[in-house]
This record gives sequence, C-alpha cells and structure tokens, in this order.
Amino acid sequence: MLIKDRYKTFVEYFSTHQPEAETELHYENPYQLLVAVILSAQCTDKRINQVTPRLFEKYPDPKGLSEATPEEVFSYIRSVSYPNNKSKHLVGMAKKLVDEFNCIVPSDIEDLQKMPGVGRKTANVIASVIFNAPAMAVDTHVFRVSNRVGLTRNAKTPLAVEKQLVKYLPKEKIHIAHHWLILHGRYVCVARNPKCQTCPLTEICKYYQHSQTQTELIKAEKDQLKKANELKRKKLAVKTAKALKKFKPF
Repeated sequence: MLIKDRYKTFVEYFSTHQPEAETELHYENPYQLLVAVILSAQCTDKRINQVTPRLFEKYPDPKGLSEATPEEVFSYIRSVSYPNNKSKHLVGMAKKLVDEFNCIVPSDIEDLQKMPGVGRKTANVIASVIFNAPAMAVDTHVFRVSNRVGLTRNAKTPLAVEKQLVKYLPKEKIHIAHHWLILHGRYVCVARNPKCQTCPLTEICKYYQHSQTQTELIKAEKDQLKKANELKRKKLAVKTAKALKKFKPF
C-alpha cells in the first residue's frame, strides 16, 4: 500500500467516526491548558484532572502563580510525577507570561518554548489545541501508533515522526489528527497487547499485517512439524511391522 493511500484511509475513517476529538485535560482558558500540559508530562490526564481544580482555585491567573513559591505550588501537585521540577517550572512559566507576554499565552511555537517547562511537544499542543495551528505534538502514544500503523517510516525520534506526519497529513487536519493518534494509542493501540481484534485500522496497519504473517508462519511451521512427526511414526510403524514378520519364535 502506498503511504498516501494509508494516510487517506486514516483521515477518512477518523473524520467520519471521531470528527470532534479533543484533549482529555480539563481547562477553561489557555493559561489553564498550559499549566495542565506542563503537569501532564510522564503522567496521566486522569491524575492531572484530579490535581488542577484546587491549583486553579488557588492560582486562577498567571499573576497569582508568578507570585507563589515552588514550595507552595508543590503542596498542590505533590501527587503528580516529578513534582519538584514541575512546581519550579510552573512558577517560572507564570513569571515569563507576566513579564514578557502581558499574561497572554502566545501562539508562536518559538515564543512558547521560551518558558520553563515548555518543550516542543508542549508548545505544539498549545498551538494546535488553542489556536488550531497545523502543529503536531508527538508524545509516546503518537510515536507508537504512527510507527505501528505505518504512517511513518524509519522515524527514530519524536521530531522525525512530527516531520513525516506534518508532511503527509492535510494541513487542516493536523491539529485534530494529534488527538486521533493519542486517543487511539490510549484505548486501542495500547503499548502492550494492542487490541487488534477491535481496531478499525487493520487493513492499513503494518504491525497487524506483520503479526498476521508471523502467526501464519508459526502455524505453517507447526503444521509442517506435525506432518514430519506423523511421517516418522508411520515409517517406524512400518519398520516395526517388518521386524515382527522376520521374528521366529523358539
């Protein structure tokens, strides 16, 4: 299958069956989403959604958060992964927003990456979710699904995956395709034991096709071994029968 055909089928399926895909992080404005995405690094959205209500109640805007200490913020996010670093990042990010961006979350990816705790993935999330920019954030789900399905070829890094996805996806679909890939990876194409039997993408999925081929090869090898063993038993039976005929009792 040509890669363009693979992308065409991928986009057509999700455009029809999941046209309103969106982040599962809870937020009410760009500032809240930025905080939530920084916290979500190597942590589940479910956990972040449990933590952020109290955090946003205490620090409803960048100014309030910028005036806090990392120690104060830590007490609200202690249950997330790497709370020490993230509390420092949140305060630093808020100060940057206040001092350089007049408390407004910028839309430019380069500007976003100037803030502590904001790498390329986080910047792409903000740009795509808030501003519908054609930016592709590559997390572990996007990386895994893209490589498994065959949307990417020999892409060994998140940046390589991002470049290939942006190259082949329709520009107007890039921002939502990010969510398609994440949700598919979170609930169907899971890291261990992917749910291939319920997956709607098996006809274009390289991983599935390879696993089916492997299954068929293993089955063929087992069948061949079984036939070989049966042939051995038959030969042994014939040999035994001939020996018994030659045997003369005393």
